[in-house]
Amino acid sequence: SLRKIKEDGVEFRSHIDGSKHFFTPEKVIEIQNALGSDIIMSFDECAPYPADYEYVKNSMELTIKWAERGKKAHKNTEKQALFGIVQGGIYEDLRKECAQRLVEMDFPGYSIGGLSVGEPKNVMYDIVDLTTEYLPENKPRYLMGVGSPDDLIEGVIRGVDMFDCVLPTRIARNGTVFTSKGKLIVRDAPYAEDFSPLDEECDCYTCKNYSRAYIRHLFKANEILAARLATIHNLYFLIKLMERIREAIRQDRLLEFKKQFFKKYGYKEEY
Repeated sequence: SLRKIKEDGVEFRSHIDGSKHFFTPEKVIEIQNALGSDIIMSFDECAPYPADYEYVKNSMELTIKWAERGKKAHKNTEKQALFGIVQGGIYEDLRKECAQRLVEMDFPGYSIGGLSVGEPKNVMYDIVDLTTEYLPENKPRYLMGVGSPDDLIEGVIRGVDMFDCVLPTRIARNGTVFTSKGKLIVRDAPYAEDFSPLDEECDCYTCKNYSRAYIRHLFKANEILAARLATIHNLYFLIKLMERIREAIRQDRLLEFKKQFFKKYGYKEEY
């Protein structure tokens, strides 16, 4: 195994040269302070899915202890916001307890961790729903590792403000892009002579300058530009989606927006 979890920290074995490294909550904060991160994450353990109740409970206790230690070690509180991370797997009582104990520590923002690790979507949404209930409304709530268009919309409906995810860049590298009418695998044969943009409704750099056929050609030739152009488009698509979500909130029509977006994108309304 590449890691060993102990009460005082985690021992990692480098996947590059096999050397051992020991990370403590204090060390992790020190590194992030030095990096100058605007938002810093507490050191936490993300329990796997599925995991039994006892394992997740111990993991949550460790996460809370590490959050306390990290908060004490955090130096640059004026310019760098340290978020506590709510863990607890899919167990509602553990999520509630973890959220309440972190809120007592008074962090400037809160992350919801340990989701999107293989559990069914409806379970994830239920846990997000439950967790945001115990987090203050006047502080940012950040759902970690979640980034598909439907998850962004469903997350916001349940009170989430911030997201991060490797999804847009990872699928871009494999030749898949988001469009207003659903996902498109641009490296597939049907696009060899398709000179339209990736998405007719998009005005990103890629869509304004390149066709599906050309981008497909770049993928087939293993040109690094292919992944870059697809990544630019996917990130732009999600940034624009979040803009539209904010606008829908301002107009008090978020649920209506969800309905329209899902229908056009090809999602089923299941949740």
